[in-house]
Amino acid sequence: MDGIEGRLKEVRLTAPVVPEDLARLELGNVVYLDGLIYTGREGIYRKLVDEGARPPEGVLASTNVNFHCSPAAAVEDDGSFNIGAVTATASFRFSKWMKTWFEISGAKMIIGKGGMSEADYKALFVPAGAVYLSTVGYGTGALLGRGIKRVREVHWLEELGIAQAMWVIEVERFGPLLVDSDVEGNSLFERNNREINAKLGRLYEGLKAPSLSRFGETDERSDELI
Repeated sequence: MDGIEGRLKEVRLTAPVVPEDLARLELGNVVYLDGLIYTGREGIYRKLVDEGARPPEGVLASTNVNFHCSPAAAVEDDGSFNIGAVTATASFRFSKWMKTWFEISGAKMIIGKGGMSEADYKALFVPAGAVYLSTVGYGTGALLGRGIKRVREVHWLEELGIAQAMWVIEVERFGPLLVDSDVEGNSLFERNNREINAKLGRLYEGLKAPSLSRFGETDERSDELI
């Protein structure tokens, strides 16, 4: 945070990112990206990690930024593709692939939705020298789409479909993206949750305990009910 003006610090990076870029990122920084990035979600992870397929020639050498997302892609009259929006997908379910994925891809920056656990960051991301950036809120797909200049290439489109194919896209001021994990594996979301939970009880100080009678209810404020 900018302590004087109270604004989030903005950082602009170019992909492929380098260790010096990542080392200066702090939790809560707002990142905008230029350069090349590629999409890759369950279909790509299964294909490369589980099935042992070879990555497309040159893609992983040209960028180390992997976006967990589905693009809203359309075919133009000349046969080229246009992506007007991108929808990030939740990244927590990718944990089982990440160790091998980092070895195969050399990725140093993962972008997605909602973050992963701090335990995953420390066990999987730190050894790989990687960080995690989260998209900000819902409904920002069109906003992110404004940062897409063009589709450079697409792989396994017929086999996997639009959402699961690997799209290599050129971006300019692509964001905003929020730094959830730094090079030390700290998590913004988990840090803030700990701070909030530690003070949550104060909100109810001086209030009478609620009268509960239905099965399964509790008067413990820290319990989470579904």
